[in-house]
Amino acid sequence: MKLNHLNLTVTDVTAARKFLETYFDMTCEGSRGNNFAVMFDDNGFVLTLMSGKEVNYPKTFHIGFPQENEAKVNKINQRLKEDGFDVKPPVHSHGYTFYVKAPGGFTVEVVC
Repeated sequence: MKLNHLNLTVTDVTAARKFLETYFDMTCEGSRGNNFAVMFDDNGFVLTLMSGKEVNYPKTFHIGFPQENEAKVNKINQRLKEDGFDVKPPVHSHGYTFYVKAPGGFTVEVVC
């Protein structure tokens, strides 16, 4: 069985969409203004973004973007830092990883 899609409620669909396009190469295949967007990765996974006034995900909730190696994790971390995001350096934990709060109110993990 294959997971088809995941829907995230976000406070700003446009900002979340641009974040995912810019840093994680997702593409938007359709949207309804700042209320809804359909995002795809290069493996056909569908992530939908739906507008909500409040976002209250549990503290440990996140979506993950695995990378091929530590150099790619470092590159994304540095790019986010240069663009003004509050990111800590990657650490060796359950993988080489770091987390970032995405626009719209959800957390992203980058890991290899």
